[in-house]
Amino acid sequence: MNIEQLKRKVIDCRKCDRLVQFREKIALERRKAYSNWEYWGKPVPGFGSKTAKILVLGLAPAAHGGNRTGRVFTGDRSAEFLFRCLHHVGLSNRPNSEHRNDGLELDGYITTAVKCVPPGDKPTPEEKENCEEFLNKEFEMLKNIKVILGLGKIGFDSYLKYVRKKHPIKMKDYKFGHGVRYEMPNKLILFGAFHPSPRNVNTGRLNFQMMVEFLKRIKSELK
Repeated sequence: MNIEQLKRKVIDCRKCDRLVQFREKIALERRKAYSNWEYWGKPVPGFGSKTAKILVLGLAPAAHGGNRTGRVFTGDRSAEFLFRCLHHVGLSNRPNSEHRNDGLELDGYITTAVKCVPPGDKPTPEEKENCEEFLNKEFEMLKNIKVILGLGKIGFDSYLKYVRKKHPIKMKDYKFGHGVRYEMPNKLILFGAFHPSPRNVNTGRLNFQMMVEFLKRIKSELK
């Protein structure tokens, strides 16, 4: 299986009844601002370069972002903030991520721990486990990855769980926080960052300058 075949398998998945019902309900009801859109309403695979050195890992597609557009971190306010920062440090060719055919190219790879939008942004343990198969294959297929950036605790912990399958690590030894850096037993580097959600950005917990400086620091590890 290659990365394109894996994406097809992700898109076709219907393992989690609750998530299937929720994502399809949103796609039918739509938000008024997007009433003319034909929503994607399916699992959302990762995207980016197959030779990526950095993998950005979030929680799940947004209800009216990835679940609408069919591309993760696309068409919502988290994407608006994140890609403005990625473009500023030269990791993206565009400062925005609006739809699947907008010409966006990423010098890296971006994906989510859970491939469908969950109610309240809270996937169940079983739902997270069902998606591990896809996520673990992404980790294994992207051979040039040097750095993992976990956006939020669930994304961060998802990589730790993958490492734990092959190395005897303890999760408690790798505490999540914005700006944390850990050298993992598999020689990769794991960073943690606050999720670029409107809640974090609007409260000032995360701002443009903070994220840009952090991304510059991460980028220096890719050489």
